[in-house]
This record gives sequence, structure tokens and C-alpha cells, in this order.
Amino acid sequence: MTAQSTRRVGLVLAVVACAIFATSGPVGKTLMEAGIEPQHVSWLRVTGAAAVLLPVVLLLRGRALIAAWRSSWRLLVAYGAIGMAASQTLFFYAASRLPIGVAVLLQFSGPLLIIGWTKFVRRRFVPRSAAIGVIISLIGLMIVVEVWAGLAFDLSGVLAGLGSAVCQAAYFLVIEDLKGSADVLVMTASGAVVGACVLTVVTLPWTLPWQAIGGTVTLAGAEISGWLPFLWLVIVCAILAFLLEGAAVRRLSAVIAGAIAYVEVVFAAVIAWLLLGENLGPAQIIGGVAVIAGAYIAQRPAKSDALDTDDQIEFPGMVGATAMIHDSPRKNGPR
Repeated sequence: MTAQSTRRVGLVLAVVACAIFATSGPVGKTLMEAGIEPQHVSWLRVTGAAAVLLPVVLLLRGRALIAAWRSSWRLLVAYGAIGMAASQTLFFYAASRLPIGVAVLLQFSGPLLIIGWTKFVRRRFVPRSAAIGVIISLIGLMIVVEVWAGLAFDLSGVLAGLGSAVCQAAYFLVIEDLKGSADVLVMTASGAVVGACVLTVVTLPWTLPWQAIGGTVTLAGAEISGWLPFLWLVIVCAILAFLLEGAAVRRLSAVIAGAIAYVEVVFAAVIAWLLLGENLGPAQIIGGVAVIAGAYIAQRPAKSDALDTDDQIEFPGMVGATAMIHDSPRKNGPR
């Protein structure tokens, strides 16, 4: 696979992952409206993913799992604790203390932190177009969420929002660092298990109203079983989305993948409009165009990058050369 093909596949994976992650808000909201607290929704999502992925990775990638934990256990713990657990918890707290638009804006300042860390700490080259693209997307995000409509200051909320941005940046950077020591399946399964353990301590899931899952919830005006949004959050919004995004980051870079992540906000606005009937006005349309334009500008440097196409991942049940999936760019939440 050529470098250009690798980049294109990475971009497709990143955009699809963003679209999937964007459904987690509207779908998760159906469970919250049924009486389940936001932090418990996060726990259900991550713990459900861990319950599915752990036996799969033990059965199919057991030796690779052991090798990855021996060589990179600190990074795997960081991926699960920061990327899967802390980021969501801090965002939900920020959203409870600040207008939702402000909380989203704070969290999605993460890509700027990625650029700063890459350039000034790691001292790696950051293309000017990547920085410009991220700034344009950030401005577009401000328009999408209409940050001027609900400005408020709460110190703990602002700190939590900034903390979620740091976690988002660390999430992408850790995925980049794990390339070569843990494939996407091992990384995602390990992160889900670590994240589930952390969230179990933080969210106290034994207080969760389990009957809400077995009851009826409302989505897009239709009454459905609570099991449907639960399974969607676990299988699609957690397992599939994290696998796709991990594969995308490895084909691109933390900087480019972080910029593409802004597209998630546009998808979220459109999905909320379609499923929940939430307003999609001129600000969301204009801001969405700016976000997409910024993401396009940011990814352009990848065309000239010498990307590694040798990093491959063998997915469960697939053996042999024809079953190998090239996985070089995987870098979802609030995810």
C-alpha cells in the first residue's frame, strides 16, 4: 500500500469514527432521560466494551497482549485511564457546571495542545497548514456551539473542561506512541479494561438503576427497548469507534487525527437535528463548513509524509496474508 493510499484510508477511518462517536450523545441521552446518570452511561459503555473485548483478545491475541503489557504497560494504563475514563468523566462534570457549548469548546481545544506538545516538547516538525487548519476548525466550533449565547464562568467547571482537553490530547499522543508495541485490538481491549476499572471506582455503578435498561426509552419519537441504545453504545460507539480511530491515527498522526476529530461536532449537530429535533440554524451550518474546511487544510501535509505502511493488525478470526488489515493510523468521546 502506497503512502498516499495509506493516508486516504486513514482519513476515511477517521471520518467514519467521528460519525460513530457523534451518535453516542443522542443515543446516550435516551438512557439519561430514562433515569441513568451520565457517568453511569460512560461506565456502561466502557465496561460493556471491556466485557466483549477481553475474552476476544485473550483467545486470539494472547501472546501479543502479554508482550504489549511487558513492554508498554504504562502507556496502556494511560490510554485506558486518561483516554477512556478521565476524558469522559471530566467532560460530563464540566457540562454540568457550564453551558454545554462552552464545555465542548474547552474539550476540543485538545488538538491545539497536541500541536504545542509535538512542536515544543517532542521538538518535531509541525506543518504550518496543520496549525492553521486546527485554528480554523476551532473558530468554526465556536460558531457551531454558539459560545457567545451562554458565557458563564465556574472555576471548577472550567478546570474540568481544560482537564478533558488535556486528556483528549494525551489520548491521541498515546495511541501514536503505542504504534509498534501494541496493535489496535490489544490497545483497545487493554484500554477498555483499565477504563472500566477506573470508572467503577469513580462512578459507583452499584447505584445504577438497572431497570431503566430493561424498560422502554424514546429515540427519534419512537419507543424502543433500553437494551438497543445500550448495545449500540457498547458495540458501535465504543468497540467499533475506538478500533477505527486507533487505526486512523496510526495511518495519519496525532496532529492530523486531532484536527479531523473536529468533524465529530458537525456530525453530532446533524444527528441531534435528525434524531432529537434539535435546532440546526445558520450558525451550525456556517460553523460546520468552517470546521470541515479547517480539517481539510490540516490533513493536507499528510500527502507528502513518508508514512509507514508496514504496521499491520490481524483482526479476530482472520489468519493469513489476505486477512491482514493495514493499520497504520489510529490515533472517539466527549467520547
